[in-house]
Amino acid sequence: MKKTVGILAALAAATLVVSGCAASTDAEPAAETAAETTTETPTASAGSVLAAVQEAGAVRCGTRDALPGFAVLQEDGTHVGFDSDFCRVIAAAVLGDADAADMVDLETSDRFTALQSGSIDVLVRNTTWTASRDGAEASTFVQTNFYDGQGMMVESGSGYDSISDMNGAVVCVAKGTTTEGNAALESSRLGLGWEVRPFDDTDLLQEAFLAGQCDGWSSDVSQLTGFRSAYPDGADSLEILPEVFSKEPLGPAVLDGDTQWAQVVNWAILATIQAEEFGITSANVDSFLTSEDVTIQRFLGVEITTDEGSAVLDPGLGLPTDFAYQVVKQVGNYGEIFERHLTPLGLERGVNALWTDGGLMYAPPYR
Repeated sequence: MKKTVGILAALAAATLVVSGCAASTDAEPAAETAAETTTETPTASAGSVLAAVQEAGAVRCGTRDALPGFAVLQEDGTHVGFDSDFCRVIAAAVLGDADAADMVDLETSDRFTALQSGSIDVLVRNTTWTASRDGAEASTFVQTNFYDGQGMMVESGSGYDSISDMNGAVVCVAKGTTTEGNAALESSRLGLGWEVRPFDDTDLLQEAFLAGQCDGWSSDVSQLTGFRSAYPDGADSLEILPEVFSKEPLGPAVLDGDTQWAQVVNWAILATIQAEEFGITSANVDSFLTSEDVTIQRFLGVEITTDEGSAVLDPGLGLPTDFAYQVVKQVGNYGEIFERHLTPLGLERGVNALWTDGGLMYAPPYR
């Protein structure tokens, strides 16, 4: 489902708030075996985001509509991409229905306004976690789902082999992003005297780049890779220079003040990571329902039998006990999501590999 935010309404609502204080949509239905082990969804606190989501039967997910690999609006009105799938992960965990994610397309400048105004329940829009966003934007970031860094893209044959070659260059960036400040700092650090030229949106930036108004296009490497893949003159007409000059941890964010909702979103994301570590995929998850491994039984919400009796582990997160099963069955594990959307762009796992493979993806124990 798709929904577009009325920006003026969002801004007005945000003013009241302040003054008062990136598997497919035809995934198979969940197996009855798991459903039989599911207990009733715990009751959410009155007035909480979780309660509102449960009552509405949908998660309003702030995203975007034209970043290849992360979130692209299709002609049929559906969104496809890494971020889009994580919106679906949250819906699958909370509501048992991955398609109960209402995708709300947001401009970069409206991301946090929409979150603050209550126009969205969660922001999943390749957004960098920073100290000021944690504080000044009244947002709480949860588990990082993509570790990125800022880079530079130039025309092939430009003569630039390294950022250090770009003395006096015009570097174009998206306005209101961490990219803008990072580019200025890198230019100052290296003494390159860049003219950092911001644009309100990436469409305008691309037009300027095509018109030869920019020597370089700087953004997160993942974004540059996505835009390069869909560049009008073809991907081969552009190259991404080797340097990465910032840390850009990207992940979902929720509004401050609702610990339960933050935990719900956090553990929904973590379920995809833990599933990959267990080797559980959307294709084989049903076979794991009969596993004798107690840690897997807990994870999938399977009834565990001991000498004291039988029970299903409910960690008290406010989620259905089979939430991880629903996430994996309907959307997939982290590796599946990555391979489906980012691997085709040429992005490698790198630091986004599991910790067991030398990466940073690590989930706390589910017990």
